[in-house]
Amino acid sequence: MTQGAVNRTTERGTEPLRRGAVGHPEGVLPLVFAELWERFSWNGMRGILVLFLVSSGGLAITPATAVAIYGIYNSAAYMLAVPGGWLGGRVLGPRRAVLLGGAVLALGHFSMAVPTIATFCCGLLLVAVGTGLLKPNIAAMIGELYERNGMAERKDAGFTALYVGVNIGAFAAPLVVGTIAEKINWHMGFAIAGAGMLVSLLTLLLNRQPLSGIGGPSAPLDPRQRNTTFRRTGIWVAGAAVLLAVDMASGAFRIDHIVNVMPILGVGIPVLYFASILRNGGLAGEDRPRIKAYMWFFGVAVLFWMIYDQSGSLLSLFADGETDRNLGGWQFPASWFQSVNPALVILMGPALAALWVSTARRSKEPSTVTKFSVALLLVGASFGVMAVAGWFAGGNGAAKVSVLWLLTVYLLQTIGELCLVPVGLALSTKLAPAAFVSQLLGVWYMAGATGHAINGWVTQLNKPMGDTAYYGLWAVVALIAGGCFLLCSRRLGVLMRGVR
Repeated sequence: MTQGAVNRTTERGTEPLRRGAVGHPEGVLPLVFAELWERFSWNGMRGILVLFLVSSGGLAITPATAVAIYGIYNSAAYMLAVPGGWLGGRVLGPRRAVLLGGAVLALGHFSMAVPTIATFCCGLLLVAVGTGLLKPNIAAMIGELYERNGMAERKDAGFTALYVGVNIGAFAAPLVVGTIAEKINWHMGFAIAGAGMLVSLLTLLLNRQPLSGIGGPSAPLDPRQRNTTFRRTGIWVAGAAVLLAVDMASGAFRIDHIVNVMPILGVGIPVLYFASILRNGGLAGEDRPRIKAYMWFFGVAVLFWMIYDQSGSLLSLFADGETDRNLGGWQFPASWFQSVNPALVILMGPALAALWVSTARRSKEPSTVTKFSVALLLVGASFGVMAVAGWFAGGNGAAKVSVLWLLTVYLLQTIGELCLVPVGLALSTKLAPAAFVSQLLGVWYMAGATGHAINGWVTQLNKPMGDTAYYGLWAVVALIAGGCFLLCSRRLGVLMRGVR
C-alpha cells in the first residue's frame, strides 16, 4: 500500500489525508463497498419489478401499464436526485444525506415485502426518495476525496473503478433476488433487497474514520433561506397531492395521467435549474460557459438513458416471452438477464479505465465529447440488433429467439454505458462551480429521470408499431444524434475552457 500525505482542514484543525491502495484515496473503498450493497438492493428490486407487476402471482396488470409504472418509478427516483443533491450541498451535507437516504431505501424495500397494494406503492415511493438522497451525495463524497488528495486527474479512472465495484452487487442481485422472487415468493425477493441496503448502511457507519472531515455542506443556507425554500417546496408538494387526490376521487384517474406529467417535469425541472445557475451572480468568468457546455452533455445523456433503460421494461418482457431460456430442460428466470450488464461492466471496466489512463499519459485520451458520441452510436447499434431479433421472433412469442441476441444487445449497451456514465460523473465534478458540485451531480442523475420519463411515452409505441419498426426507429435516431454530437466537439471544447 502506498501512502502519501495531503493536509485537510476539519473542525478539529489541519490533519493529513492519506492515499490508499493503487493511488486512490483511502476513504474510497468503504464508499465503493456501500454503493455495492446499495446497487444489490436497487438492481434486485428493479430486476423483478415489471415481472412482478404482470405476473398472476403478483399484481397481474397489463404489460403496457407495468412498463408505464416502471418508467414512472425510475423517473421519480432519478428526478429526486436534484432535491437530494441540493439537500446534501446546502442543508444536510453529503455524508448525512447518504445515511438518511440509505435508511429510507431500506424501509422502502421492506415495505414492498408486505403483500398489500398499499404497502407496495408506499415502498416504491420510499425507494425513490432514498435513491434521490443517496446517489448524488455519495458521488460528491468520492469527488471530494480525489480533490482533497490532489488527484483530480484520476477522476475518470476513479469513477470507472467505482462503477466496476458497484456492479459486483448489481451482478449478484438478479441471480439471488430474481431466483428467490420468481421461483419461491415475490415478496421474499423484495425483503432480500432490503437486507442488502442494511449491509450498505452498516458499512458506512463502521467506516466513519476514513471519511471524517469530508461530506459537509458545500454552501449551507442561512436559516431564513432554508425556511423560505422549505415553505415553497411544501406548497408545491401539497398542491400536487391535492390534484392527485381530486383526480382519484373523481374516478377518472388513469396511470396515463402520471405518464403524461412526468416528461413535463423531467424537461421543465432541469431547464429551470440550469437557468437559475446561469443567473447566479457568484459564478466565476469560466463557470458560465462550462455550464452551457454541460447542458449539451445532459441532452445526450437523456437520449442515451431513454433508449438504454428499456432493458428493464420492454427487453425484460422480450426475455420473458420471446427468448429461449431453456438450459438442459430447466428454464432459468428472465430476471437473470439483468445480471449480464453488470457482469460485462466488471469484465470490461478495468480495461477501459486502464485505457483512459494509458492514453492520457501519451496525451491521446479521447475527449469527453468523443466518449459520449461513441456511447450514443453503440446504444443505437444495440437497438438495430433488437430490430432484427424482433423480426425473427415475430412479436407474438410463437418463435423464441436465441439468448445470443439479447447478449449482443447488452454487450453493445455496456460498452456505451462505460463511455458515458463514469465519464459523466467525473465531468460533473470537473465543470461544476465549487458551491454546486452536489447539485450538479443531482442534475446528472436528472438526465436519467428525464430519459425514463420520456420512456413512459415512447414505449407505448411498441405495441402498435411492432418490435422491428419500433427498435429500428430509435436505432436511427441515436446513430444520427451520435454523429452530430461528434461534429460539435470543437465548439464544446471552447465552452469547456480546458476541461477534456
